[in-house]
Amino acid sequence: MKEIKTKKKEKAEELEEEQEERSQKENVWEILRTFMILGTVILVCFLFREFVLQRTVVMGESMEDTLQDGDNLLVDKISYRFSDPERFDVIVFPFEEEDGTTERYIKRIIGLPGETISIEDGKIIIDGKVLEESYGLETIKEAGFAKTPVTMAPNEYFVLGDNRNHSKDSRDLDRWGTPTVGLVKRENIIGKVWIRVFPFSKFGTIDP
Repeated sequence: MKEIKTKKKEKAEELEEEQEERSQKENVWEILRTFMILGTVILVCFLFREFVLQRTVVMGESMEDTLQDGDNLLVDKISYRFSDPERFDVIVFPFEEEDGTTERYIKRIIGLPGETISIEDGKIIIDGKVLEESYGLETIKEAGFAKTPVTMAPNEYFVLGDNRNHSKDSRDLDRWGTPTVGLVKRENIIGKVWIRVFPFSKFGTIDP
């Protein structure tokens, strides 16, 4: 009888060890599964931000009255992978400041690749014709870089801020008369401003 009890006890201990081992394996797999899910979520968020949509915040008054200082925007980063930027699109592109920091500029496309642009008496002239547009907050006072005709290369765009007399854009010249922002190259365009998400009272798309 004693031997039978001992065997039963050994069997019970073996079952208990097997159950504990199985439970430990399940816990390990549960932890691994959790990490895999978290990793996938992080990867998807990264890819979404890198290739689809990105949030940016307006700083300054250069795009008034279309955009205001502090506006929170979503930038569409995928459309230009399938189509070219168009005139009057509001775009985001990087610009390296004098102190070496890189800022994201928000401006409106005015001149397209291959066109010749100049600013005369406050009017924008493209390929010899006055551009009809109503985005400028004021009549342009300084033609800057566009004082003489400027011809864009096949991958270049001329951009202006809507607050024309308070905007650092393609017209801007440094003290030596060299363009600072200059013409924006196609490959440097981050994306097109799509929607304003804040303030909520102005929520909506930014249409050209």
